[in-house]
Amino acid sequence: SPYIRELICENLRWFGVELSGEVNEIMHSGKEGIISTENSRPDIYVIPTNEELLIARDTVRLFHLAAEDKKG
Repeated sequence: SPYIRELICENLRWFGVELSGEVNEIMHSGKEGIISTENSRPDIYVIPTNEELLIARDTVRLFHLAAEDKKG
């Protein structure tokens, strides 16, 4: 969310991170792009993910690993 990204970036100012508050606010609902200012040392990107799907895939992978370990 824009609020969480803002909190994170505030703690990275020492690193030269400058967040564009205006652009950050419009980056939601699956949008992706750069949310840093032109003066920011690193670029800051918003990259949408389907976290539920990633968690489900990891769960299945771990289940299969555990089953293989039991087989010996």
